[in-house]
Amino acid sequence: MTPSWVQHAIWWQVYPLGFVGAFPTPEGSAPPDAGEHRLRRIAAWLDHAVELGASGIALGPIFASRTHGYDTTDHYRIDPRLGDDADFDHLIEEAHRRGLRVLLDGVFNHVGVDFARYRDASDDDAAARWFRGRPGAFHTFEGHAHLITLNHANPEVVDYVVDVLAHWLQRGADGWRLDAAYAVPQDFWATVLPRVRQRHPDAWFVGELIHGDYAAIVEAATFDSATQYELWKAIWSSLNDSNFFELDWALQRHNEFLAGFAPLTFVGNHDVTRIASRLENPGHLAHALVLLLTIGGVPSVYAGDEFGCTGIKEERYGGDDAVRPEFGSPPLPLDAAGAETWRLHQFLVGLRRRHPWLHSATTTALRLTNEHYLYQTRSGDQTLLVALNIGDEPLRLVLSELGAPRAEVIGGSGAPPRDIVDELTVEAHGWRIVRPA
Repeated sequence: MTPSWVQHAIWWQVYPLGFVGAFPTPEGSAPPDAGEHRLRRIAAWLDHAVELGASGIALGPIFASRTHGYDTTDHYRIDPRLGDDADFDHLIEEAHRRGLRVLLDGVFNHVGVDFARYRDASDDDAAARWFRGRPGAFHTFEGHAHLITLNHANPEVVDYVVDVLAHWLQRGADGWRLDAAYAVPQDFWATVLPRVRQRHPDAWFVGELIHGDYAAIVEAATFDSATQYELWKAIWSSLNDSNFFELDWALQRHNEFLAGFAPLTFVGNHDVTRIASRLENPGHLAHALVLLLTIGGVPSVYAGDEFGCTGIKEERYGGDDAVRPEFGSPPLPLDAAGAETWRLHQFLVGLRRRHPWLHSATTTALRLTNEHYLYQTRSGDQTLLVALNIGDEPLRLVLSELGAPRAEVIGGSGAPPRDIVDELTVEAHGWRIVRPA
C-alpha cells in the first residue's frame, strides 16, 4: 500500500552534482573532495523549497561514482565530490526539521567500471556472476561501455539491492526513485521491494518508466508510482502544436493510471530540455504549470524551473550539462520575468496544497478544440474547472451551458480572483481556474 504521506507530496527536484558545481569539473581544476562538504549547500536551499510550497526534496544521485552519478561505484558511500556520511545526515536532519521528505535516486540496472566486483570479474567467477554476459563481453546499458549491466537473476545481487535500499532508508531517506527501472526485469523488483517494505513500510518507490504499459509494469514490479513521460510530452507538444486533442488523449490515459497508482508528474527534470526552452511561446509556460498542478498525480518541480531558467539538452557527450547547472547561495537574483514565474509557481503550488484531493483527481474535457481546452478536474464531490486558451482570440464560456451556473474565479491571467461569475471570457493565450459556487 502506498504510504499516506504521498497524498500530500510535491517534490522540488535537485541534481546534486551539478547543483553544487561538483560535475563537470572545470578544465584544469581538481575535482572537489569530501572536505568541501558541498552536499551541505543543498541544505541552504531548503527554506526556498518550503517557500515554494514543496513538501519534499527529490535528489539525483549522491553515491560514489566517476562521472555523472549514474555510473555508481559504491552504493554505501556518499560521492566524495559531495561530502561524506555526516553531510548526508546533516541534509536529512535539516530537511526533516522543516517537514520535508527526502527521495533518493538509486541506480540498480548497471554500475560503473570502478565498482569493486566488476574490477574483480575477470579473475573471479563469483564476481563475474554479478553481471550479464561474460568477462570481456559483459552487457552494457544502452551501448555505454562504462555502464555495466547487473545480473538481476543472481540472488547475491537481489540481496545487495535490498540491503542498499534499506540501509539509506534506515539513515533517514523517505523513498527511492529507481533509475532505468524499465530496463530491469519486473520480477526482480517484485522480489526486492516487498522485502524492503517489511523493514520500512512507510517508504515510497517510483520507477523510471519512459514508454510501455505503465499500469501493467507498476503492478508487476510492485512500484508505488512511475514517471509520467507520456503526459510530459503531451503537455509541451500540444502547446507548441496547438493540438489539445493530443493532451486530452494523454489525460484519458492518465485517468486510467490513476485508477491504480498516482504517477510522478513533471514538466521538467534533469534529463530533458527545460520547459522554458521547450515551449515556442513563452506565454504558454503558465499553461504548462496550470496543467501540472491541477491534475492527479505526484507533481515535481525541477530546481530552476520555478525561476524560468532555460537550458537545452543535446544528444552528445556533455549534452546534459546545460540543464544541470551550478546554483550559488540563495536567493537567486531574478529579473522581472523570473520573479513573475516564481510567483506563479508559489500560487499554483499553494493552490495544490489547499486542494490536496487533486492528488487523485481525474479530468474530463468539457470543451475541446485545437486551441481551447476546458476541463473539469474532480475527486469525489470536489471539483475545479480549468480553462486554457492558446488562440489569438478571446474564449467566451457561458457556465450554465457547462453545468455550473455560477463559479468563483480562484486564479487566472489578468483576472481578479474571488469574483463570482456566470460566464468567463479568457483572453488570448490566457487561463482561468474556477470553483463551482
